[in-house]
Amino acid sequence: MFGSIAARYDLANHLLSCGIDFSWRKRAAEIVASWRPNEIVDLASGTGDLALALQKKLPGAEIVAVDFLPEMLELAKRKGVHQTVVADAMKLPFVDGSFDCVSVAFGLRNMEDWGEALREMSRVLRANGHLLILEFSLPAISILRAIYRFYLHRCLPLLGSFLTREKSAYDYLGDSIEEFPSGNAMCQLIAASGFHDANAQPLSGGIVTIYTAAKIGST
Repeated sequence: MFGSIAARYDLANHLLSCGIDFSWRKRAAEIVASWRPNEIVDLASGTGDLALALQKKLPGAEIVAVDFLPEMLELAKRKGVHQTVVADAMKLPFVDGSFDCVSVAFGLRNMEDWGEALREMSRVLRANGHLLILEFSLPAISILRAIYRFYLHRCLPLLGSFLTREKSAYDYLGDSIEEFPSGNAMCQLIAASGFHDANAQPLSGGIVTIYTAAKIGST
């Protein structure tokens, strides 16, 4: 499904978010930069927007963009992502403790088993390693949540279909956001999967949230 919309994926994302997605990734990159990691793996990297933001903030770091769709990673390379690996985020081809930081933007929600995916992220992290997840969520304020749900289920599929000719991808998007845990529920899942100090930072009224945590055993 995602491979079929790869060519117009970036255009659709930027238009459907009214360009706010750039600020979300910029904030995520700022947080990662504050940890000063040397080696980062960006999972479900897609066309590489977060990896590029990280490269800009951390020019001296080694950043590996991972996705299981070669079509997406080919676009990422054309945009300037330095290192790419085609792989399943549930079964990463890296030895234990390979990275200082794991990031994933709008990708955990699409993985087969969220807890198992988080445990795999913990596996490839070193002691003192950090996790950052940027993901869609539902606003806590009821009126904003109602407006957002109307946009997700009524407007987004039609607009996405017009832009990509693939309405099912945007029907899926709304449904997957509804099903995905957010806020405290997501922090609890992270804490149960090998991490501590899980924190949720809502952005744009709560339509997205940045989750951060550190690997258990960190000092």
